[in-house]
Amino acid sequence: MRTSTPVGSRPAAAVWTALGLVYVVWGSTYLGIRIVVETMPPFLSAGARFITAGLLLAGAVAWRYGPAALKATRAQLGSAVLVGLLLILGGNGLVVLAETSVPSGLAALLVAAVPMWVVVLRAGTGDRPPLRTLGGVLVGLAGLAVLTSPGLSGAVRLSGVLLVLAGSVLWSLGSFSASKLTLPENPFTGSAYQMLAGGIAGVVVGLLRGEHRGLDPAAFSTASWLALGYLVVFGSLVGFTAYVWLLQAAPLSLVATYAYVNPVVAVALGWLILDEALTWPIVLGGGIVVAAVGVIVSTERAKK
Repeated sequence: MRTSTPVGSRPAAAVWTALGLVYVVWGSTYLGIRIVVETMPPFLSAGARFITAGLLLAGAVAWRYGPAALKATRAQLGSAVLVGLLLILGGNGLVVLAETSVPSGLAALLVAAVPMWVVVLRAGTGDRPPLRTLGGVLVGLAGLAVLTSPGLSGAVRLSGVLLVLAGSVLWSLGSFSASKLTLPENPFTGSAYQMLAGGIAGVVVGLLRGEHRGLDPAAFSTASWLALGYLVVFGSLVGFTAYVWLLQAAPLSLVATYAYVNPVVAVALGWLILDEALTWPIVLGGGIVVAAVGVIVSTERAKK
């Protein structure tokens, strides 16, 4: 069974470089997703993104380490597929669908609750989080209540808000599972299989939803194409691969710190580039969630 490796057993510079990439790159992907879905179908575009990135990464692994590096046992492959379905089809896919109606900054703030759900999952498996951690979860839930008020008031679609929340729960489950399951020894191999599994599943879901009917690639805007390319290279190849590596190289509580950095980047970019409004529920609720996540992560890191 694979468990997270203490940071001390890996070069500290490598861990913090990977964290920095996840902090900045993933914060910008919410903006990229919002631009993509302006003219492209959500699941088909997300599926194409991860299939392309998965094939490129698999090719890079074979070139760098040799074709044998792509070998995996049935158990390892099954674990990679499961994690890919949870992270990419469930976590990312629902967020992409939600961003057809939810501002990118709001989506990022809702996803910031991932560490809270991880604590809940740990508690459900018999772990006993400290009282301060549980307090952070309760405060974070209050922040989520404020963040969902735009949906309740009709300012944004409530269904979109609920999709993001469901996606964040599935992403948390995938992250939690990745630290427990037996995955390929080479983390980049595992990342490639996860992206391929999630990407193929995304295309299947897109076809089942009828996203291909009347599809006209000529109607896709240049901005959407550029954003999709950015998501393939940086969001998937760089960001997702760094995240998967971190799940096996660093404590989950440290990896989870991205959750309160990404929203700040996403909200700032959405405001600057897409002119997304900074309403009081976003500022207040987002601040509460980010603060709560900070308390949870700092408390968990202090335990280690």
